[in-house]
Amino acid sequence: MTLKRFLLFAAAAVIGLNCLTGCLAGKYMCNYALLPNPHGVDDIERTRHKADSLLPGSTKWYDDLKAAGVLKDTTITGYRGFKVHACYVPAANPAKAQGTAIVVHGYTDNHFVFLYLVRMYRDQFNYNVLFPDLQYHGLSEGDHAQMGWYDRLDVEKWAEVAHNIFKDDFMVVHGVSMGAATTMMMSGDELPAYIRAFVEDCGYASVWDQFKANLKQTFHLPPFPILTSANIVCKNRYGWSFKEASSMAQLAKCERPMLFIHGDADDFVPFSHLQMNYDAKVKGYKEMWVAPGAVHANSYAKHPEEYTRRVKNFLEKVKAM
Repeated sequence: MTLKRFLLFAAAAVIGLNCLTGCLAGKYMCNYALLPNPHGVDDIERTRHKADSLLPGSTKWYDDLKAAGVLKDTTITGYRGFKVHACYVPAANPAKAQGTAIVVHGYTDNHFVFLYLVRMYRDQFNYNVLFPDLQYHGLSEGDHAQMGWYDRLDVEKWAEVAHNIFKDDFMVVHGVSMGAATTMMMSGDELPAYIRAFVEDCGYASVWDQFKANLKQTFHLPPFPILTSANIVCKNRYGWSFKEASSMAQLAKCERPMLFIHGDADDFVPFSHLQMNYDAKVKGYKEMWVAPGAVHANSYAKHPEEYTRRVKNFLEKVKAM
């Protein structure tokens, strides 16, 4: 074998080995990111303390309303045929309800975790509230965490369910983290007129951008070849891609009002995503609030009174439009 042929053979072997390694690492990353700890009753119990840490007394509030038959469970058949679960509760004064809120939780959380938002809407704003478990979370079925992309289709179904239950014509969708991405991704779809406003709290610009940041933060690795390979695995296995699942692309089509919230100390969903998302929405009314010193999904816990005031003022503005 000549030296030239030997070098070509060696180069091909190295490239092949790198491709194989990248494919295996991509499959691992896809499983790592989209198949987190199992959901179910144990998952609900795991997060009860988290709900109380974000707003003391939340679990007792939930349990008392459920025992009284005021707070109820329901299930529907969601996207791709999976059974999905949600809870719903009427406004504190149903006869004078101001609207309906859909509260959407984050990655590896469930309907229980963001009871602080459910309580804010129900007890302080006098809104009806429906708060679902996204697929593969809480009491919902599912074969992977959908990172908001397919979740938006389930939330659109839940919006119709809530409208049929509460019969009002002012609805806000409010999501945190992956729930915020779900909210933004939903905002670009064709939606019924009663969905009037959106609040996104620390959502990512796209699944690709989020995983790229996480890969760098956690493993100190570039996106190629691992993220590229994981993206291919996801597309082949589940039918969607990380780049397709873009909050920014959906926001570009959104014409309805949106409030953008992000803590400036957030290093999980990079703070830079706030401006990326805000700039992507070029149609309709929008507001931005930077929560000083707040880490990821901690803006309410850090500034509960201002958070409440900002959301309330935003909704009042939207109603007056």
